[in-house]
Amino acid sequence: MGNHLEANEELDFISARKRSHPDVLELRWNIYAKERKWDACADIGLAIMKAAPARPFGWIHRSFALHRLKRTEEAFSNLAHVGQKFYENWTVQYNLACYCSVLHRFDESKSWFKRAMLLDEKKTQRVGIDDPDLLPLWDSMSGTIWSKDATIGEINSGGGTRGA
Repeated sequence: MGNHLEANEELDFISARKRSHPDVLELRWNIYAKERKWDACADIGLAIMKAAPARPFGWIHRSFALHRLKRTEEAFSNLAHVGQKFYENWTVQYNLACYCSVLHRFDESKSWFKRAMLLDEKKTQRVGIDDPDLLPLWDSMSGTIWSKDATIGEINSGGGTRGA
């Protein structure tokens, strides 16, 4: 549709019973995110987690909303709880790196970042280079031998480990 306000109105035509379906809730989350209604997004994320715990969407997006609400420790705890369960999900690993960076837990942030690199190197590089949430990590590495480029080289040469 292209218009999140019209999309939200359209969702109101869905029967009350079907409004709690995870697919409908995901749409509603995206609409509220466009409106920056992070409290509602956190609630919707929780509802998705409960309705479909095997889907990473609820876990990822509830944590993202909590982070936007300046509740980054809670966002990290929520997502770290399922970090291994969704080990193959790039967004989970990347977001955990970001939350740890913001929390100044740099060793953990590097570890999660390396995991994200192993899953999708190009996307991690493209998104991570300018992500303000990773700025504390990059600043902490200033003047050290550990750098974005060195990490990428280490992973490319097979030096990275999945359990890092």
